Amino acid sequence: MTAENNTAGREAGMGTPPSGPLAGLRVIELTAIGPVPFAGAWLADMGADVVRIDRPPGPGATRDVPPRFDFYNRNKRSLALDLKQPGSEQTLLAMVERADVLMEGYRPGVAERLGLGPEPCLARNPKLIYGRMTGWGQEGPLAQEAGHDINYLALTGALHCIGAGDRPPSPPLNLVADLGGGAMYLVAGVLAALHEARRSGRGQVVDAAIVDGVAGLMSAFQAYRQQGTWTAGRGENIVDGGAPFFGTYETSDGKFVSVGAIEPHFYANLLSVMGLRAEELPGQNDRAAWPAMRERFATVLRTRTRSQWEVAMAGREACFAPVLDIDEAWAHPHNRARGVHALLDGVQHPNPAPRFSRTPGALRRPAPAPGEHSAEVLADWGIPTP
Repeated sequence: MTAENNTAGREAGMGTPPSGPLAGLRVIELTAIGPVPFAGAWLADMGADVVRIDRPPGPGATRDVPPRFDFYNRNKRSLALDLKQPGSEQTLLAMVERADVLMEGYRPGVAERLGLGPEPCLARNPKLIYGRMTGWGQEGPLAQEAGHDINYLALTGALHCIGAGDRPPSPPLNLVADLGGGAMYLVAGVLAALHEARRSGRGQVVDAAIVDGVAGLMSAFQAYRQQGTWTAGRGENIVDGGAPFFGTYETSDGKFVSVGAIEPHFYANLLSVMGLRAEELPGQNDRAAWPAMRERFATVLRTRTRSQWEVAMAGREACFAPVLDIDEAWAHPHNRARGVHALLDGVQHPNPAPRFSRTPGALRRPAPAPGEHSAEVLADWGIPTP
């Protein structure tokens, strides 16, 4: 698919029927924050009919985020249902009978108290995949504790590894825990369970805990540490900023570039472009010399602007890229050529990823207002209006 085809018709296609590899999949998403909406948006991008269950808006209610900027809820429909009101669980259980997947992000026990835990849902639909998303897990000493992305990173050892050695650990946005160890593990678990259900005809519960997911993401570093090739110190290792050939450097115009020349031939190419001779430097993997080598690299890279280094490094196989801010990323020629971003309702969105040759995902609609599709969803799903 060309970038033009991938981007064309985004605005004109708002509200078009779902297409994509998951078209026909019915997903119920119980209102949550962070990982569950992100997971639901990915499924919706791939064509699933994701119905978000929202609380009915009260008089004069306003949204913190206007729908066109609520990226985690794009491509979904909204059904307003107050699950604390008697009888509302029966409407939802009727939907469960027709659903393939239900995802919830409550603290352990909340869904059960609402009468919507795995037991009644699977009783109504034995083929249902019931996805549960928590930070700490369904059990354990911290299961009922409040937490956020940074806390889950902290408990897995990941946070301690991130940042400069002479500064406190640095949170990597909420990309690693909420989205990587949380949402994407939930998506993988749901899809794996759906695949198994095709064979067995039986649904099951997918217990996705962020601490479990981040621990999985840390598997290589846990191995390196036990092998003795990874230190416990921050900023002392090959991909944590300790190695001079894997890090970021300031340029003469106050911008930054990134280098990641780990392999010897890429490292040799990097030195060549920078005008350095390997025989005049310590060995690439001489860790004792890394601090001095980093200063040498910093001095050289500060002699030109970021744009000048882009020109010098182009085509040289040096594992180099400019460090762009968000606005620059939208306009970069490579991202534009691939159609990495597209307009939806006048706002730049990341296009659905990954890409499929026959059944591509699509941007169809911005996030709905709570209850915007209540009548439509109930009619489509064949459920009487409560």
